[in-house]
Amino acid sequence: MSKKFIYNEMMTHIPMCSHKAPKRLLLVSDKPEGIEAELNRHSGVEITTGGLDSIGNADENSFDIVLIDSKAELSTATYAHLNRIVKEDGLVSARNGSLQEEEATTAQLNALGQYFKIVMPYRAGHSTMILASKEYHPTADVILQRSDLIDGLEYYNCDIHIASFVMPNYIRSTYKGIIKN
Repeated sequence: MSKKFIYNEMMTHIPMCSHKAPKRLLLVSDKPEGIEAELNRHSGVEITTGGLDSIGNADENSFDIVLIDSKAELSTATYAHLNRIVKEDGLVSARNGSLQEEEATTAQLNALGQYFKIVMPYRAGHSTMILASKEYHPTADVILQRSDLIDGLEYYNCDIHIASFVMPNYIRSTYKGIIKN
């Protein structure tokens, strides 16, 4: 049985329920249907969907949230473009290969950490994402009313939201000083 719904819900609702009032969102994905279906549970959000090139082509300060559902390795220039296109209180959620891949994860955390005040990995079932935020802390600023009022979810809820950021000690020590929370 596929558990893709876990990934789609966590990729969507963690950032959507961490940002105070998201209005414009960029979804970078080759297969956006599942995430788009989850995004449609949030009213009043303008969604732009595209490939990795849409990051470099976007206008400055144009998005509240950028979701990157791509296995492609991001370049240093891509991280700089993310900083440019995300608003002053914006955030990014990006797919991470695995926290066990220390070199790649360290590079991704450090690259995002150059531009974002908060950079934290989180679990989505068997997947790992990284949330990078210019202002909102994903566990301190979770919008409980929004997270509890989403109908029809199979996995995500406000308790899962906070728990997804809990990491075992060996992960915490491996990335100590790199994770910014």
